[in-house]
Amino acid sequence: MVKAVVGANWGDEGKGKITDVLGETSDIIVRFQGGANAGHTIINDYGKFALHTLPSGVFYNHTTSVIGNGVALNIPVLFKEIEGIVSQGVPQPKILVSDRAQMVMPYHILFDQYEEERLGKNSFGSTKSGIAPFYSDKYAKIGFQVSELFDEEEVLREKVKSVCEKKNVMLEHLYHKPLLDPDELYNTLMEYKEMVAPYVCDTSLFLHEAIKEGKNILLEGQLGSLKDPDHGIYPMVTSSSTLAGYGAIGAGIPPYEIKKVVTVVKAYSSAVGAGAFVSEIFGDEADELRRRGGDGGEFGATTGRPRRMGWFDVVATKYGCRMQGTTDVAFTVLDVLGYLDEIPVCVGYEIDGEVTTDFPTTGKLEKAKPVLEVLPGWKSDIRGIKNYEDLPENCRKYIEFVEEKIGYPITLVSNGPERHDIIRRGFED
Repeated sequence: MVKAVVGANWGDEGKGKITDVLGETSDIIVRFQGGANAGHTIINDYGKFALHTLPSGVFYNHTTSVIGNGVALNIPVLFKEIEGIVSQGVPQPKILVSDRAQMVMPYHILFDQYEEERLGKNSFGSTKSGIAPFYSDKYAKIGFQVSELFDEEEVLREKVKSVCEKKNVMLEHLYHKPLLDPDELYNTLMEYKEMVAPYVCDTSLFLHEAIKEGKNILLEGQLGSLKDPDHGIYPMVTSSSTLAGYGAIGAGIPPYEIKKVVTVVKAYSSAVGAGAFVSEIFGDEADELRRRGGDGGEFGATTGRPRRMGWFDVVATKYGCRMQGTTDVAFTVLDVLGYLDEIPVCVGYEIDGEVTTDFPTTGKLEKAKPVLEVLPGWKSDIRGIKNYEDLPENCRKYIEFVEEKIGYPITLVSNGPERHDIIRRGFED
């Protein structure tokens, strides 16, 4: 069976932990999109880890980790991550890299930095990981596939020269920065080739055979529905599709093979970067939630930036789950809310004097004001509870209120950062 683990909102929902939990019964875990611009935080028996490219199932001996063709592959970052987890006692993971994956080039990172610098106060809040320039080149058909590292030298050198000519026009006349050296870039690619060569294969064929053999495959998404370039809060989005439907493309499998879509939903809201955020809170209220949130405060796993904080947003989450094709909701960081006497929930948006529960396009979203409903808190620590019936009554009421409002079944509840802080509520592997 193929399952997908994806996010409903802005990212940072806790997908890494849910992938880690479901990895126990999986044979293969696939990253199918995005790059090292966002991270998944994992806490398990080996320690605490922030992964950026490696799938979150690398901590199991029985799994194979696949970097799919849809990934923006930064080869040095990937191998730094592998070295990092092995140095902390994790067994060497089994990794396969798609020969059709494209590589984040050093100049992609530079162009990302230069463009944010040029935009100034109008910048997108990029992580400066090179992701937007990477995907721009991919769809302009001037990106570099991993397979091209193994082409004839003269063929690869000719492409490198051609790409450098294009890039140098922008560097000279738009950014006024140093020009690219084709020989230096070619040598860098040869270093990448040496690093990645043992892992490269036709991962789509590998997954095809695994499906025929009845293997359990887990697709791991990055960020969430609201960061999707088509269906998110455009233009404050990422550059690859964050939806489970793209998992078929980014992994190279038929779409009908994805049988279960586990959409991860936070018990409150958080976001990194610019853009509309209707349920956002500020000041001391936000600081307190940020301090208590996540597994050690709400700060970006990649950038360390403080996340913007808000109350749970029914409108955004219902939309995010719909776009993902949700079969199951994993409800995370519920334990964080145990300090509150009352818990506000955003149940609608007021736009130009009218209330809607449907998620609008960006122009309308920027005018939206939250319509809040307040629920009683449970004022207790729920970590360590294993059975749903043992949760405080008001905690169960909060879960059931959210479930009713979003219209999708909450079958997993995470009540702590550790791997086994999970309550199964009808979830079937």
